[in-house]
Amino acid sequence: MWIDTHCHLDAPEFGPDQTLAVQARERATSLGVELCVIPAVARANFDVVRRLAHRLGDAYALGIHPLFVPQAKEDDLLALDSALSEHRDDPRLVAVGEIGLDFFVPTLCEPAMRERQTFFYREQLRLARKHRLPVILHVRRSADVLLKHIRELPTGSGIAHAFNGSAQQAQAFIDLGFKLGFGGAVTFEPALKLRQMAVDLSLSALVLETDAPDIPPQWLYATAAERAAGRAQGLNTPAELPRIAEVVAGLRGMDPHELARATRANACAALPRLTALLAQAG
Repeated sequence: MWIDTHCHLDAPEFGPDQTLAVQARERATSLGVELCVIPAVARANFDVVRRLAHRLGDAYALGIHPLFVPQAKEDDLLALDSALSEHRDDPRLVAVGEIGLDFFVPTLCEPAMRERQTFFYREQLRLARKHRLPVILHVRRSADVLLKHIRELPTGSGIAHAFNGSAQQAQAFIDLGFKLGFGGAVTFEPALKLRQMAVDLSLSALVLETDAPDIPPQWLYATAAERAAGRAQGLNTPAELPRIAEVVAGLRGMDPHELARATRANACAALPRLTALLAQAG
């Protein structure tokens, strides 16, 4: 049984009433996806992800994504603190996330916006510590800076989502109690560095994710030329996780069932509240 440690089932691609999310989740269940973690990205979807997780029998995280920092207000942090307090006894609330730093988008790299991102990131690390929750990190060209602040404000555990850094950065996250998320990007044959990392890392460091509807695997991806010719981009959903896992298992030369057992245990180590949810489901 698989755990998708990162999927945005509340995204617009799944429809205004999440009908497509429900259908996708049912298909994922039929393929062995036992549990999904649905992270928030902004104050406006705190309640949305919570209700959706309860509707689907999944888990959720609350946080402010770095791509949403430009629109965020400082009192959104107060709202996050309040929501974490209000739902502290909700077993489906498993982390603070998705939070982090994004130094890929040009407008977010301007000095004032880097500073603003850092402020929101550090404040959310403080909230994670206050509420004794792990964190789910957005890491895009920002690993070293993320690590610097985690060392100053350690959370104990968490997931570096869609990890694509160096071996040294990977080990630094692992040393701080983090697992590393691998998803659709690892299915692309040209992603040699990432695929080699999926082989070289200790099995105890890996968790699996789809980031649905983002980061589609190779078999769903349409190039710009293909899209111009009329080919539609396939919709990435948690139902793709078992096939992504088969790619990782093949790269590592291991049985997919062994990978499922290991990554399930790793997800529970990173997000400890998952353990009780899985026991309840079983």
